[in-house]
Amino acid sequence: MTSSPSRGALGFWADLPRDGRWLLSTVVVNTFGRGLTLPFTIIYLHEVRGFSLDLAGTLMGLIAVAGLLVTVPAGVLIDRFGARSVLLAGMACAIAGQTILAFATVPWAAAVGLALFGAQFGVAWPANNALISTVVHGDLRQRYFGVNFALVNLGIGVGGVVGGLLVDVERPVTFVVAFLMNAVTFAAPVVVLLGPLRHLRPGSDASASGREPGAEAVRRESGAEAVRRESGAEAAGAADDGAGRARANGAAAAGYLAILRRPEVAWLTVLAALAAFAGYGQMESGFPAYARQVAEVSTRTVGFAFVVNTAVIVLLQFWVMERARGHRRTRVLALFGLIWSGSWLVLGVSGLVPGTAGGVAVVLGFMGVFAVGEALLQSALPALTNDLAPDHLRGRYNALSSAAFQVGTIAGPVAAGVLLDRGHPAAFITMVAAICAGITAAAFVLGRRVAPDVDGAPDGGGVPDVDGVPDVDGVPDGDGAPDGGGAPDGGGMSDADGAPDAGAAPDAGGVPDVDDGVRGIDDGPPGAPGNRTVPAGVPTAS
Repeated sequence: MTSSPSRGALGFWADLPRDGRWLLSTVVVNTFGRGLTLPFTIIYLHEVRGFSLDLAGTLMGLIAVAGLLVTVPAGVLIDRFGARSVLLAGMACAIAGQTILAFATVPWAAAVGLALFGAQFGVAWPANNALISTVVHGDLRQRYFGVNFALVNLGIGVGGVVGGLLVDVERPVTFVVAFLMNAVTFAAPVVVLLGPLRHLRPGSDASASGREPGAEAVRRESGAEAVRRESGAEAAGAADDGAGRARANGAAAAGYLAILRRPEVAWLTVLAALAAFAGYGQMESGFPAYARQVAEVSTRTVGFAFVVNTAVIVLLQFWVMERARGHRRTRVLALFGLIWSGSWLVLGVSGLVPGTAGGVAVVLGFMGVFAVGEALLQSALPALTNDLAPDHLRGRYNALSSAAFQVGTIAGPVAAGVLLDRGHPAAFITMVAAICAGITAAAFVLGRRVAPDVDGAPDGGGVPDVDGVPDVDGVPDGDGAPDGGGAPDGGGMSDADGAPDAGAAPDAGGVPDVDDGVRGIDDGPPGAPGNRTVPAGVPTAS
């Protein structure tokens, strides 16, 4: 039975582990500070500090550029030093950047402050998502990401309202106060990370957080597997030791290109980039420009549209999550693409009735429908990314997703500006609607390449493997043949031989797959015994 939103919220909080509650407790405080300054930074640079508008715009671009530059190395640092340590470093950059910006009276000082703040953006997404995934697991992880997204919007929305009441270009000190308040809000997560969550360190996250194994780390055992471990425990233990050493030596060598060679990761990265290009990349460019120039609505209507967007996300997030729960994540992403495609077509209608009350209603309706799609996207995409990622590469996987989003948000405004500036509003609407439809197509392709448990399927039984041949036990093994629980795997060694495939048996290419640093479509966690083989096309360390 689907619970009501209020009961769903209480049940969600009760289900969270202690560490998950601590992580969630600072979200609104931290993002409140961001809302204080987000809409007003360029006004501050131009009208308060006296920088020209083109210089102010260039300085604002440093946030995205700095974020993109640090994202890729941030993923490596997360995997090496742990998400908590990297997140703390990012918080320090944000505090320093906002403090410098508050007192910046010359362009170079503002550039330093904005670049430091952008660096925090570059590490925050992959580090925060990786940290969340060390303490929250299974179905609860998807729900957590959805709630986190709603709280982010709540904090930014409330902060924006307070900021609008606080700042005044005739009183520069009000902007100084706003930026310093933003810096102070970053102290809340710092206190939590240094206090209650100080035990979350590399190698100890799982045990310290008291978590249960996630879906990506648990596979159903066949009868033959149980017999194997009872009869061949000594051989399995020796193989696991060798597998662990191989993984420790090879984890650092598993680079981004090796990860991207996994078809499911490549498709997920493409999907993220398309979503950013046709969605978030248009929120501060394509949408307001179309609304003002084509639909001819007031700036007040544009501002209120963002209020509608935030309200829908905050009020409907639990409702949306409950209805998405138990469905495949790729199907949720496919639905999200259709919703966004439809929302852009709705916005296109506003251009047919410019300057009218009907046009205003359509613009506001667009943002409401768009918000429903956001709620689906932000609960399914990060959960799918982190269920695909093995623990020792979680930073890189999240960094790839973050980089894809940043590329999309940089390219999206450029495309919108070209089409709208040259008088092609219909082409703009067609472009973004078609790209959103492409997201749906990509989601269906992705769904054929991920294991059912990673996709959030409630029951993997009878689900086809990658080549469309269903396995007897419902878990795909990538070898194109039914898995009978004791049948030979792709390396030619029986699963019932007492030796785990992860280290003792070669994969389909004759090379042990434990040391490649990249988990196959259903390898299970690195170093764990199982009867899975690496599907064709996934590189090994040979």
